[in-house]
Amino acid sequence: MTVHGFWLLVDDREYFVPFDEYPVFRRATVAQIYAVKRIGPDQFHWPELDADIELDALEHPDRFPLKFDARDS
Repeated sequence: MTVHGFWLLVDDREYFVPFDEYPVFRRATVAQIYAVKRIGPDQFHWPELDADIELDALEHPDRFPLKFDARDS
C-alpha cells in the first residue's frame, strides 16, 4: 500500500489499484481494503465499502474511463 493506491494480488499477478481512479479506497482503512472477496473468476468485492472491481478494468483501465465516488451520490 502506498499513498497513491494499493496492490491486489490475483493468481500470482499483481495489479495496482490507484486511489485517483478508485477514490472510495482513499478513505478506507487498511482492514477494509484487506477485506476483499473474490466473487467470480474476474470480479472482486469489498463488502464494507460496497465497491466492486472487475479484473478487466485493472488490466485495461483505458476501457473503463469512468470512476465512482460515493460523495457524488
